Amino acid sequence: MLAAISPSSNFFHSTIEEEAEADTKPLVFFSRALDLDRPNHHEAAVMAAIPDFLFGLRNSFYLGAYQAAINNSDIPNLPADDALERDVLVHRSYIALGSYQLVINEIDSSAPTALQAVKLLALYLSENKEAAISSLQEWLSDAAVSNNPILRLIAGTIYMYEQEYNEALKHTNSGGTMELHALNVQIFIKMHRSDYAEKQLKIMQQIDEDHTLTQLANAWLDLAMGGSKVQEAYLIFQDFSEKYQMTGTILNGKAVCCMHMNRFDEAESLLLEALNKDAKDAETLANLAVCSLHLGKPSSRYLNYY
Repeated sequence: MLAAISPSSNFFHSTIEEEAEADTKPLVFFSRALDLDRPNHHEAAVMAAIPDFLFGLRNSFYLGAYQAAINNSDIPNLPADDALERDVLVHRSYIALGSYQLVINEIDSSAPTALQAVKLLALYLSENKEAAISSLQEWLSDAAVSNNPILRLIAGTIYMYEQEYNEALKHTNSGGTMELHALNVQIFIKMHRSDYAEKQLKIMQQIDEDHTLTQLANAWLDLAMGGSKVQEAYLIFQDFSEKYQMTGTILNGKAVCCMHMNRFDEAESLLLEALNKDAKDAETLANLAVCSLHLGKPSSRYLNYY
């Protein structure tokens, strides 16, 4: 979902109406969206009662607290695998904040495959799209590294941005990590296949129903399905807002739920709070443009940022 399982995605505003169209910053899950250097690390850690030193860092990343993830990344005495995952999350957080060149400069050719994949995402988002896709295809053709979870995640993310959803699923559909499953949910929603998205969500719920990514994926699907499900999505974002630092991701999630429920005044208030956190956040600006149109207010002030 996932840069940030962030991300990355125009899902929020595009599910309301197409009244305000704009390119959005990636929800460097996307998604804004990780246990990516070894499959199901989180659930394995829980089962084996092994301390999960990166839980807080992952959670910050998933929920869009990218600067907090960076600031709290100095964790001593990490095992090698955890140290690599930490570095991946930190660099993806920088990408989510738009610091593409920093990531490109810091990751050299000797870095592990996971970090090389993150660098490709930074290259892609810095408008070096052709070079990034060419390098990505080269890496994916190498049997020795093509199954790396981070590389598959980045491949799925880039092809999702390119709207080549079937190509994205070639690399993500087999899953293996929570974030890959979460990205699959996003891709299927973009393909208007809520039935397949629901199957992916059920897999995530079987692995860890309380995982932050499971809850986020549940909220995305609820919004896509609409109707009474929107209230359930709102409660998920409300729960996040009570448990964790308030972020643009959480505020936008609550605001979109409010817009679906015709509570545009409340949505505007939430979005203005998000704008105070990041005046250039594309998701916030796009949602404010849509909200303003429904409230009969000028939207050009938000569209002019793009």
